Amino acid sequence: MSARPRTNIPLLFSGMLMSGLIVSLLAVGFLFDPFALPNEMVGKVAPNFELKDLDGNEVSLKSLRGRPVVLNFWSTWCIPCKQEHPVLVEAAKLYPEVAFLGVVYMDEAEPIRHYLRRNGSSYPHLIDPDSAVAINYGVTGVPESYFIDRRGRIMFKAAYPVNSPFLAAQLETLLGGAR
Repeated sequence: MSARPRTNIPLLFSGMLMSGLIVSLLAVGFLFDPFALPNEMVGKVAPNFELKDLDGNEVSLKSLRGRPVVLNFWSTWCIPCKQEHPVLVEAAKLYPEVAFLGVVYMDEAEPIRHYLRRNGSSYPHLIDPDSAVAINYGVTGVPESYFIDRRGRIMFKAAYPVNSPFLAAQLETLLGGAR
Protein backbone atom coordinates (compact mmCIF):
# COMPACT_ATOMS: atom_id res chain seq x y z
CA MET A 1 0.00 0.00 0.00
CA SER A 2 1.40 3.37 -0.98
CA ALA A 3 1.64 6.25 1.41
CA ARG A 4 -0.64 9.16 0.76
CA PRO A 5 1.27 12.43 0.04
CA ARG A 6 0.92 14.92 2.82
CA THR A 7 -0.13 18.46 2.02
CA ASN A 8 2.05 21.15 3.46
CA ILE A 9 -0.67 23.62 4.46
CA PRO A 10 1.63 26.51 5.52
CA LEU A 11 3.57 26.31 2.22
CA LEU A 12 0.35 26.17 0.18
CA PHE A 13 -1.11 29.14 2.10
CA SER A 14 2.02 31.30 1.67
CA GLY A 15 2.14 30.46 -2.07
CA MET A 16 -1.49 31.51 -2.49
CA LEU A 17 -0.86 34.68 -0.49
CA MET A 18 2.16 35.64 -2.63
CA SER A 19 0.26 34.89 -5.86
CA GLY A 20 -2.65 37.02 -4.71
CA LEU A 21 -0.31 39.87 -3.80
CA ILE A 22 1.41 39.78 -7.20
CA VAL A 23 -1.91 39.67 -9.08
CA SER A 24 -3.19 42.61 -6.98
CA LEU A 25 -0.11 44.70 -7.73
CA LEU A 26 -0.41 44.00 -11.44
CA ALA A 27 -4.12 44.83 -11.41
CA VAL A 28 -3.45 48.24 -9.82
CA GLY A 29 -1.37 49.12 -12.90
CA PHE A 30 -4.52 48.97 -15.05
CA LEU A 31 -5.94 51.93 -13.12
CA PHE A 32 -3.35 54.32 -14.56
CA ASP A 33 -2.95 55.75 -18.05
CA PRO A 34 0.57 54.84 -19.26
CA PHE A 35 0.65 58.02 -21.38
CA ALA A 36 -0.31 60.32 -18.51
CA LEU A 37 2.86 61.96 -17.33
CA PRO A 38 2.85 64.42 -14.48
CA ASN A 39 3.54 67.92 -15.70
CA GLU A 40 3.62 70.73 -13.23
CA MET A 41 3.49 73.26 -16.07
CA VAL A 42 -0.04 72.43 -17.19
CA GLY A 43 -2.28 75.36 -16.25
CA LYS A 44 0.65 77.75 -15.91
CA VAL A 45 1.85 80.45 -18.29
CA ALA A 46 4.15 79.00 -20.95
CA PRO A 47 7.75 80.22 -20.63
CA ASN A 48 8.47 82.87 -23.24
CA PHE A 49 11.33 82.37 -25.66
CA GLU A 50 12.91 84.03 -28.65
CA LEU A 51 14.40 81.64 -31.19
CA LYS A 52 15.47 81.95 -34.81
CA ASP A 53 13.78 79.96 -37.55
CA LEU A 54 15.71 78.20 -40.32
CA ASP A 55 15.85 81.46 -42.32
CA GLY A 56 17.29 83.46 -39.41
CA ASN A 57 14.03 85.26 -38.54
CA GLU A 58 13.40 85.73 -34.83
CA VAL A 59 10.18 84.26 -33.41
CA SER A 60 8.94 84.84 -29.87
CA LEU A 61 6.14 83.06 -28.11
CA LYS A 62 4.97 86.35 -26.61
CA SER A 63 4.29 87.74 -30.10
CA LEU A 64 1.68 84.99 -30.60
CA ARG A 65 -0.38 85.89 -27.52
CA GLY A 66 -4.06 85.95 -28.48
CA ARG A 67 -3.71 82.85 -30.70
CA PRO A 68 -3.66 79.23 -29.60
CA VAL A 69 -0.23 77.64 -30.11
CA VAL A 70 0.93 74.09 -30.71
CA LEU A 71 4.58 73.88 -29.72
CA ASN A 72 6.15 70.66 -31.00
CA PHE A 73 9.65 69.53 -30.02
CA TRP A 74 11.10 67.14 -32.60
CA SER A 75 14.25 65.87 -34.35
CA THR A 76 15.16 64.25 -37.65
CA TRP A 77 16.68 61.24 -35.84
CA CYS A 78 13.37 60.55 -34.05
CA ILE A 79 11.26 57.91 -35.86
CA PRO A 80 7.98 58.77 -34.00
CA CYS A 81 8.59 62.44 -34.89
CA LYS A 82 8.71 61.51 -38.56
CA GLN A 83 5.46 59.57 -38.18
CA GLU A 84 3.68 62.53 -36.56
CA HIS A 85 5.10 65.18 -38.93
CA PRO A 86 2.44 64.80 -41.68
CA VAL A 87 -0.31 64.98 -39.05
CA LEU A 88 1.02 68.32 -37.78
CA VAL A 89 1.56 69.69 -41.30
CA GLU A 90 -2.03 68.85 -42.28
CA ALA A 91 -3.47 70.25 -39.03
CA ALA A 92 -1.57 73.52 -39.51
CA LYS A 93 -3.29 73.85 -42.91
CA LEU A 94 -6.73 72.98 -41.52
CA TYR A 95 -6.43 75.29 -38.49
CA PRO A 96 -4.85 78.54 -39.74
CA GLU A 97 -6.05 80.37 -36.61
CA VAL A 98 -3.68 78.20 -34.54
CA ALA A 99 0.05 78.97 -34.56
CA PHE A 100 2.15 75.84 -35.01
CA LEU A 101 5.83 75.96 -34.10
CA GLY A 102 8.36 73.19 -34.44
CA VAL A 103 11.31 73.40 -32.07
CA VAL A 104 14.34 71.44 -33.21
CA TYR A 105 15.60 69.29 -30.35
CA MET A 106 19.27 68.27 -30.27
CA ASP A 107 19.63 68.40 -34.03
CA GLU A 108 21.30 70.63 -36.61
CA ALA A 109 19.78 73.05 -39.09
CA GLU A 110 21.01 71.33 -42.26
CA PRO A 111 19.41 67.90 -41.59
CA ILE A 112 16.21 69.74 -40.67
CA ARG A 113 16.26 71.73 -43.93
CA HIS A 114 16.88 68.57 -45.92
CA TYR A 115 14.07 66.72 -44.13
CA LEU A 116 11.58 69.58 -44.63
CA ARG A 117 12.49 69.92 -48.34
CA ARG A 118 11.63 66.24 -48.80
CA ASN A 119 8.58 66.08 -46.51
CA GLY A 120 7.15 69.60 -46.59
CA SER A 121 6.06 71.92 -43.86
CA SER A 122 3.40 74.51 -43.23
CA TYR A 123 4.77 76.23 -40.13
CA PRO A 124 8.09 77.64 -38.81
CA HIS A 125 10.78 75.41 -37.32
CA LEU A 126 12.98 77.02 -34.70
CA ILE A 127 16.55 76.21 -33.73
CA ASP A 128 17.07 75.75 -29.98
CA PRO A 129 20.84 75.96 -29.53
CA ASP A 130 21.93 74.47 -26.21
CA SER A 131 18.35 73.13 -25.72
CA ALA A 132 17.58 76.00 -23.35
CA VAL A 133 13.91 76.21 -24.36
CA ALA A 134 13.50 72.44 -24.14
CA ILE A 135 14.93 72.55 -20.61
CA ASN A 136 12.56 75.38 -19.62
CA TYR A 137 9.61 73.29 -20.82
CA GLY A 138 10.83 70.14 -19.09
CA VAL A 139 11.18 68.16 -22.33
CA THR A 140 12.27 64.63 -21.51
CA GLY A 141 12.38 63.31 -25.08
CA VAL A 142 10.83 63.77 -28.46
CA PRO A 143 8.26 64.11 -29.75
CA GLU A 144 6.58 66.32 -27.17
CA SER A 145 3.82 68.80 -27.94
CA TYR A 146 2.47 71.60 -25.77
CA PHE A 147 -0.98 73.01 -26.37
CA ILE A 148 -1.06 76.67 -25.31
CA ASP A 149 -4.28 78.70 -25.11
CA ARG A 150 -4.84 82.30 -26.24
CA ARG A 151 -3.82 83.63 -22.81
CA GLY A 152 -0.48 81.85 -23.03
CA ARG A 153 -1.31 79.04 -20.59
CA ILE A 154 -0.25 75.46 -21.19
CA MET A 155 -3.45 73.45 -21.37
CA PHE A 156 -2.04 70.02 -22.22
CA LYS A 157 1.22 68.22 -22.87
CA ALA A 158 1.52 65.18 -25.15
CA ALA A 159 4.77 63.28 -24.57
CA TYR A 160 4.11 60.92 -27.46
CA PRO A 161 3.37 61.21 -31.18
CA VAL A 162 -0.05 62.72 -31.80
CA ASN A 163 -2.54 61.37 -34.34
CA SER A 164 -5.19 63.26 -36.30
CA PRO A 165 -8.24 62.55 -34.07
CA PHE A 166 -6.35 63.41 -30.90
CA LEU A 167 -4.90 66.58 -32.42
CA ALA A 168 -8.30 67.70 -33.73
CA ALA A 169 -9.85 67.20 -30.28
CA GLN A 170 -7.10 69.23 -28.59
CA LEU A 171 -7.36 72.01 -31.16
CA GLU A 172 -11.15 72.19 -30.82
CA THR A 173 -10.69 72.51 -27.06
CA LEU A 174 -8.11 75.30 -27.52
CA LEU A 175 -10.46 77.10 -29.90
CA GLY A 176 -13.37 76.69 -27.52
CA GLY A 177 -15.52 75.02 -30.14
CA ALA A 178 -15.47 78.28 -32.12
CA ARG A 179 -15.27 76.53 -35.49
